[in-house]
Amino acid sequence: MIPIAKPVIGEEEISQVVEVLRSGMIVQGKKVAEFEDRFSRYIGSRHGIAVSNGTAALDIALKAAGIGRGDEVITTPFTFIATSNAILFQGARPVFADIEEETYNINPDDVLEKVTSKTKAVVGVHLFGHPFEVKPILEICEDHNLILIEDSAQAHGAEYRGQKVGSFGVGCFSFYATKNMTTSEGGMITCSDDEIAERCRLFRSHGEIRKYEHVLLGHNMRMTDIQAAIGLTQLEKLDWMNERRRENAEFFRRNIRVDGLRKPVEKGYAKHVYHQYVLLLEDEFPMSRDEFSSYLSERGVGNAVHYPKPVYLQPLYRELGYERGLCPTAEYVAERVISIPVHPLLKGVELRHIVEVVNGV
Repeated sequence: MIPIAKPVIGEEEISQVVEVLRSGMIVQGKKVAEFEDRFSRYIGSRHGIAVSNGTAALDIALKAAGIGRGDEVITTPFTFIATSNAILFQGARPVFADIEEETYNINPDDVLEKVTSKTKAVVGVHLFGHPFEVKPILEICEDHNLILIEDSAQAHGAEYRGQKVGSFGVGCFSFYATKNMTTSEGGMITCSDDEIAERCRLFRSHGEIRKYEHVLLGHNMRMTDIQAAIGLTQLEKLDWMNERRRENAEFFRRNIRVDGLRKPVEKGYAKHVYHQYVLLLEDEFPMSRDEFSSYLSERGVGNAVHYPKPVYLQPLYRELGYERGLCPTAEYVAERVISIPVHPLLKGVELRHIVEVVNGV
């Protein structure tokens, strides 16, 4: 079976971890500080705040932005549930804006429609490695005094109009094992606002301003030096890994030819880094999604559905009063998408096999 995802872990990462273990300094230390500095410089932000995972990054970023009970935060329904759950953690209410059918990213026009006097922030997601339309959403935020939080968990190294995502507002990254780069688990907040950065650092470590002096209610959401050591090596490989993803995606774009099967787009403003290669089954496609998934699996092609339903149709959110019909495009897309492997370790023979199997429909 060709796996849907596969982390690129080599001897370099292993030796870096061994070095940290032998040093005896394994918690948040010099390696974390170095990783924060190098990652933030790569993104183009003044600050990098390493945390325990991507969900922690979102939670802390919202806390640092002052989001609280009674506030509304506009976000996308077509993503992993962590994005909107982080809003719930603050006692705020997620307000879901519909998505664009081509990119599956949050639709700026619907964001504007959803702004109210209670709106305090917009959390956009650079989904599957393709940046959302930052400029119009940034303008909405500026016009209405809102903070922009970029969920960049799937878009390390992606660019919007030549600028790295995660550098426009407050960026939140995940380094989970299947992401474009990994620290096994881990996350990073990037921003250029000194005050927000300082609050993020407090929230990640018990609100401690100095040893045994605590000024706010914080968490223990620190990154270890072990994770940072992996991250430093992965960061050196990131551009190469992203380029391989782009090459694999281009191979699929040129060679997959099936009526009713829509391939991903790359808008003129974007540099797509293909965290996932997501196909959409249109009405004329000859199989249901379940049939297509089984067809691929039986022929050794790993696949997955990202994501089978909008967040607001999850049982947790239905209990909070959200109903079907809220975001029609997101519901349409969620019923029709399926992902195939695009990771950097795919070999030529595997790429050709995937194309042959898909075209064999």
